[in-house]
Amino acid sequence: MTTERIAPPLLAGERETLRAFLDFHRATLAMKCEGLDDEQLRRQSMPPSTLSLLGLVRHMAEVERTWFRRVINGEDIPLVWSAEGDFQAAYDADGASRTEAFDAWRTEVEHARRIEAAAESLEVTGYQPRWGETVSLRLVMHHLIHEYARHNGHADLLREGVDGTVGA
Repeated sequence: MTTERIAPPLLAGERETLRAFLDFHRATLAMKCEGLDDEQLRRQSMPPSTLSLLGLVRHMAEVERTWFRRVINGEDIPLVWSAEGDFQAAYDADGASRTEAFDAWRTEVEHARRIEAAAESLEVTGYQPRWGETVSLRLVMHHLIHEYARHNGHADLLREGVDGTVGA
């Protein structure tokens, strides 16, 4: 399956622009993983790091779940791979599969999209217990864009290390 990645609009309102940049970065992570088998996706960068492409997908599933479902939507649900709230635990993808990780990630992305679309405005708030603060949907969307952009840089290096693929 080839991931469609649509460039964000050059002229648009704030919410449409945030939504487009977030989807652009989501698609970028998926593209970095295309064409690789489970073993390649689990390949770690360098000891002692457990970071892998599959670990990044699992990590971002946890991030989406936390910020949109737990924080903005107020859902009392556990994390999937980070029982102690240690988001780095999701990086350890030893024994994990593409199907498991991508199904969880896609599920969380769809929840996030529904929550964002249903929100009346970017001023909708939720409580972030780790920070002990109330945060806006605007902040959450900016935070997710930042999180994806940072990890997509890691994905660039990981993918190059697996099969030499660079760019995009």
